[in-house]
Amino acid sequence: HVQLVESGGGSVQPGGSLTLSCAVSPYGWTLRCMAWFRQAPGKQREGIASIVPNDFDTYYADSVKGRFTISRDNTYSKLYLQMTDVKPEDTGMYYCAASLQYAPAVLREEEVNYWGQGTQVTVS
Repeated sequence: HVQLVESGGGSVQPGGSLTLSCAVSPYGWTLRCMAWFRQAPGKQREGIASIVPNDFDTYYADSVKGRFTISRDNTYSKLYLQMTDVKPEDTGMYYCAASLQYAPAVLREEEVNYWGQGTQVTVS
């Protein structure tokens, strides 16, 4: 089955930058949508960025729009989340996710077929 493994989490100061990576095994040629979710302490998990592999269309939650960038490599072996101008409210557990469904919007939790284990990001 598909495995997703996140890396790159850590601590960063407000206004700083951080890049998260997600290794996809096997390569996600058949995955129609990949995304990043996050869960802040005491809050629900939310989708923040999605990418459609076939056309590279991207979608972002308003909370991260203009600051975060989702991307993938050409073989779809890795998914990335480039975080810039981070804020304390960006603190949380970040999860890589994949769906067999096509979604022309930020992926919803119920649409996710595969989850990564998560990587912690702390902005302070």
